[in-house]
Amino acid sequence: MQEKLSLNPQKLNDIEYNYRTIEENISRCALADGRKREDIIFLSATKTVDVAYINYAISLGLSYIGENKVQELLSKYEHYDLAHSSLHFIGHMQSNKIRQIVDKVDMIQSIDNIRLIQELSRQGKKRQKTMDILLEVNIGREESKSGVFPEQLEELCYEASQAEYVKVRGLMTIPPICEDSQKISAYFSQMHKLFVDIKGKNMDNIDMTYLSMGMSSDYEEAIRCGANMVRIGSSLFGERIYK
Repeated sequence: MQEKLSLNPQKLNDIEYNYRTIEENISRCALADGRKREDIIFLSATKTVDVAYINYAISLGLSYIGENKVQELLSKYEHYDLAHSSLHFIGHMQSNKIRQIVDKVDMIQSIDNIRLIQELSRQGKKRQKTMDILLEVNIGREESKSGVFPEQLEELCYEASQAEYVKVRGLMTIPPICEDSQKISAYFSQMHKLFVDIKGKNMDNIDMTYLSMGMSSDYEEAIRCGANMVRIGSSLFGERIYK
């Protein structure tokens, strides 16, 4: 997937306006929570977005991008402006795909079982590279979603702590879709409690630095509940691709 020579001017204007708006919202929410703007990482989910528009957002100051599909990531990889941004994988991870991206991403946010951790360790050993990961928690216990159940998290952390070439840097979640802000805040608060509890156990090789939760529809609530990384896609790039 190559960058297009002709970009839609209205799309560029929209991205710039959206970027500034999101930055203002993050700053406001951080301040209300007693934190600074720089305490919150704004990662943009870039699924289906043309690389040229991704790189335009990077030129505005976006420092983190995340892809959901391995094949899409690979097709865009040579065209990202990675000199000015960090590339994460944020979608469902399969063990047979790990070897394709382990040398291309800075973090994988969607690890939820020991098989993936073992394969990451094996591939990391081949490349002499330690991969930063987040453990994905299925906080809503939804059958349709990936993630370890909350009561299984500590055991997975312990298993991960024994693995070479893998470093657990925090937790990630995608809560159930719900219109009630109190319900979504309850899920986020549960995640923050898990984050704090695991952090307090001081396990070897477990560094609870990042709590990745909140997307376009709910990132403000997530920040208020303790998130320090939010994954925002449609609020930045729009619901459809401009050609």
